[in-house]
Amino acid sequence: MQLIKAGEFVADAWQTVADDEALPDGPVIVSLDRWKKEQNLLLARGGKLGIRLKSGEEPALVADHLDKFDVVALEFPAYRNGRAFSYARLLRERYDYKGEVRAVGAVLRDQFYYLVRVGFDALEVRDNITPEIYRESIGTFTHNYQPAADGKPGVISLRQRLAANAERKAS
Repeated sequence: MQLIKAGEFVADAWQTVADDEALPDGPVIVSLDRWKKEQNLLLARGGKLGIRLKSGEEPALVADHLDKFDVVALEFPAYRNGRAFSYARLLRERYDYKGEVRAVGAVLRDQFYYLVRVGFDALEVRDNITPEIYRESIGTFTHNYQPAADGKPGVISLRQRLAANAERKAS
């Protein structure tokens, strides 16, 4: 898998480590189960730490520890399972998480735009996806009906601003 951040391929320094694997040197992403069992060991080793949450593992389960994680990787087990969209938005808006939120698993090209809107800033992609395809996909829409974690205003606020400007010019 390759990693896209800010519309470009980047080197991925992170290693996702299975629960039964030894911890390598360098930045690691571990499962929630491993975090629960080895929290003290993981924190004592120093270095960067990330957590990978499966589709049914809500961010509330690690909310008190988010400051320990540089990366939260949210799993998409199937393209039709979108809980990770909600989890990313919760991380950004409810928990004010500032680290990397990474999408991993079965994400379709049609979903890239929505990933960015809800707060993902990194995406593991299959070999057939290029940065150009990613940028094209996230540039699909110019206006949004609803505000989201990306901070872009919704159409209603744009309309209100245009109406206020027109009213000022008329008076």
